[in-house]
Amino acid sequence: ASTALDMEFTGLHSACPQDHDYSLFDSPAKQYVKARQSVQRFTVAQLGLAIFLNETSNKYVVHSYNFFLFPSTLGATDVEFALTASSIQFLSQYGFDYNKFLKDGIPYMNRAQEKILSQHLSEGVWKISSGLDRDVLKEAIDKVTCWIAAAEEEETMILHNLTGSQIFQVQLVLREALQNVWTQPLGDEKVMVKKVSVQRRQLLENSCYDWCKKEFILLSARGFTNLFLTLVKVKKPLVGHNMLMDLMHLHEKFYEPLPESYEEFKRNIHNLFPVLIDTKTVTKSIWKKYQLPRVFNLLETHEALCSSSLNPSDPFCPVIALAKDCSRYAEKKSPHEAGYDAFLCGSVLLKAAHLLLRGSTGDALEAGPSFSQYLTVLAEYLNRVNVIRGAVPSVNFSGEDAPCRRPPLLVVHVRGCPGMNEMQIYQEFKSRCRFDVRRLSKNQFVLLTSKFKHMRLVLRDYKHHPHLQLSVYHRWRHSPSVNCLLQVSGVVALWSLLAFVLGGAPRCS
Repeated sequence: ASTALDMEFTGLHSACPQDHDYSLFDSPAKQYVKARQSVQRFTVAQLGLAIFLNETSNKYVVHSYNFFLFPSTLGATDVEFALTASSIQFLSQYGFDYNKFLKDGIPYMNRAQEKILSQHLSEGVWKISSGLDRDVLKEAIDKVTCWIAAAEEEETMILHNLTGSQIFQVQLVLREALQNVWTQPLGDEKVMVKKVSVQRRQLLENSCYDWCKKEFILLSARGFTNLFLTLVKVKKPLVGHNMLMDLMHLHEKFYEPLPESYEEFKRNIHNLFPVLIDTKTVTKSIWKKYQLPRVFNLLETHEALCSSSLNPSDPFCPVIALAKDCSRYAEKKSPHEAGYDAFLCGSVLLKAAHLLLRGSTGDALEAGPSFSQYLTVLAEYLNRVNVIRGAVPSVNFSGEDAPCRRPPLLVVHVRGCPGMNEMQIYQEFKSRCRFDVRRLSKNQFVLLTSKFKHMRLVLRDYKHHPHLQLSVYHRWRHSPSVNCLLQVSGVVALWSLLAFVLGGAPRCS
């Protein structure tokens, strides 16, 4: 029926100056530019997929998977990425296995990286980027060189403890260095080396059983990207929670480097995944409608939607069962493990969709709803991906973004406190509510919040403040450009009037 996705990263936001932080003043295009810088710096450490299969009526069986990922190091590729201490500490507290990430991570590459590798393979250019790989290759060549001098034709030896790209690199280097050897991977981190005649070597190179052919090397180097391409091909709805950064990483890591154009990014994602559902967008609406208790994360959202108060004796409420090979999640909560969070995400979608459907029919359900019925009731949320902090509440991947629905701007006029800056203004209002601040002029600042009640609160509390005068922003009164234009127009009008008066009125003859 659908696939739910979650990712864990080596960092979320670049350690840039404050003017690079996400802001309510940011247009979607500007926020994309900022997020793009972060996505290019960090990498995906873990990716979770939860496949929801509609087995019978209202029963869904979930197959949930965890994938530790690590950028491909095959050939000349040597990807740089950053880590933030806070992200590493956060994941560590939730039991993230960094050994699996670093040692056993599945490789991946985007199309631009694959094109470079393909070209190098065609040209016979082979560069070893990793110092560890160079040491492993040197040891393997030394062993084979010593062995082959005394070996008989068709005699074999086994090279052990080769991992990932080393299995291909050892074979390619040995075949290039020695014309009388043949190699074959055996699995379990082993490569078989056989002494052969030159004629036999040529026959083997032209056979279909050569696992060092270019297409097999590229297949291995793509790694997880092969699964990504399968997800793209099946065109099932892709579900996420606050999934904008997830989509940007999908594009950058497995498809193409992120384009500079925000609109091009939107078009590309929509072509890859025509149906997106962000559970954050959906649940924000439900929380207002049903006045549910405040929640702070995906796990709390899931628990609130599963509570008996929301589903009183509803025989058609979706039943979600984990497949036998994923039963660990049924016994133990594992927040911030990508596979578990993907399972929570898909479950939240089904529970939320059922709540909306029940509300639209007045609780008059006569049978277990189909997934297509859920999609129908979710129509207004499809392809609307939540924006955590920006000028618009969501990005619309299938059309124009919705207009801004934020409260109006407030203007702070400072009197008797010269030299105040944005940070001081921010600190002044921080204890009451959160505003983003921008300087408007020497003694004026603009405030913007996402909540109308915060705007009303500060207007009330600062009504008689001795140094800070607050008012709602009006373009004709407060815009520096408009004020400048009015001043220029006033000067021109004044000079025109003076010229008329001094020139005098025409005399009658």
